[in-house]
Amino acid sequence: SRQRRRDRTLDSACDDQLLAMMDMKGFDPKEISVAVKDGKVKVLAEHEEKHTTASGKEYNYRKTMREISLPIGVREDDVTYSL
Repeated sequence: SRQRRRDRTLDSACDDQLLAMMDMKGFDPKEISVAVKDGKVKVLAEHEEKHTTASGKEYNYRKTMREISLPIGVREDDVTYSL
């Protein structure tokens, strides 16, 4: 699917310093957390919207989580990320 292609782990031939790139469109940076633990990078994003309409209240909620295993030889302390 298009989503899988867009969020897939990048081939190391593209950039040996880049493990993955994720499209976080629709999420505010404050709604995204990144943790590096147990040899994995864990990305969690949650977004909630509340709207009042003539017919009542509407809620929209999105959540995405992704775990990526670190390549052999990469130390957890060496991992950096940017939004």
